[in-house]
Amino acid sequence: MDTTTVYFNGIEHGFEVSSILAQFSLFGHDITIRWYGAIIAFGFLLAVLFGGRMAYKWKMSIDKMLDVLIYSTIFGILGARLYYCIFEWDRYKDNPIEILYIWNGGLAIYGGIIGGIIAAFIVCRVRKMNFWNLMDIASMSLLIGQGIGRWGNFANQEAFGTNTDMPWGMWSEKIARYITENSYKLSANGITMDPERAVHPTFLYESVWCLLGFVVLYIITRKARKFSGQIFLTYGVWYGAERAVVEGFRTDSLYITGTTIRVSQVLSAVLAVVCLVILICLLVKYKKHPKPIDGVDYFLEDELKKQAEEKESKEEEKEKEAEVSDVQDNQR
Repeated sequence: MDTTTVYFNGIEHGFEVSSILAQFSLFGHDITIRWYGAIIAFGFLLAVLFGGRMAYKWKMSIDKMLDVLIYSTIFGILGARLYYCIFEWDRYKDNPIEILYIWNGGLAIYGGIIGGIIAAFIVCRVRKMNFWNLMDIASMSLLIGQGIGRWGNFANQEAFGTNTDMPWGMWSEKIARYITENSYKLSANGITMDPERAVHPTFLYESVWCLLGFVVLYIITRKARKFSGQIFLTYGVWYGAERAVVEGFRTDSLYITGTTIRVSQVLSAVLAVVCLVILICLLVKYKKHPKPIDGVDYFLEDELKKQAEEKESKEEEKEKEAEVSDVQDNQR
């Protein structure tokens, strides 16, 4: 088993971490199930279940949602892998078959998001679905998948940051070996590291931020959603701001060729700013000209019930006022 011991600055004892969940033979073939894939699959499953539940609440066609899910998943995986391989081409150009070895890591979240959104937009156009309502649901589902999926990086001991003396800083022989073997590459990108010191667990930062973001977006959906696309734009601000900061700590960033500019950091900053500007403009526009949300809102039935109750209450008050008025007229 591919196992390493992980130590944290604030904890005396280490933890055995294996990148392999199970190994067995089936029909004469050796099968290996890795934690990386299993964790991502688990996060994906929870995201799909939540998205399906929300789609049901919003009375969206399950058949159409399945079409979006299938195509977005396929194009999301392709986009994530292609995005990563394009910016790491030197690593794959001599042995391109390794592009297919996704279980070894190397899926870029932005590539996955871009691929998934393109597929979802096309399917929505063909199947006549409200694209922005779909994106609102997908944003919350994405945060679930990202928050859980990042722990696959922990199993592989990858996607970590620069040296730190913080109590949650982690160290393992696998991390130290990576730093030693890639010291020249790190130095070329302006990063100096000591393989004997702990590093920032950036996977943990992103996991916590994404799961917290899910809670925030869900509350906004329930209490303050004003228009279709609002949750998607909020996701862009929330995730973009976090990634722009955390990406600065990472040691495995993808760089613009010939520079020390981190692709994801620039993209994240642009995403956060653009989404924030659009979000503010649309909220101001809504405040001036409020209107119902396009499509079926999550709490449409509750809202209609509330309106009916308020109408009935007003009618009862009018009847009581009328009765009081009649009594007063009779007394006169």
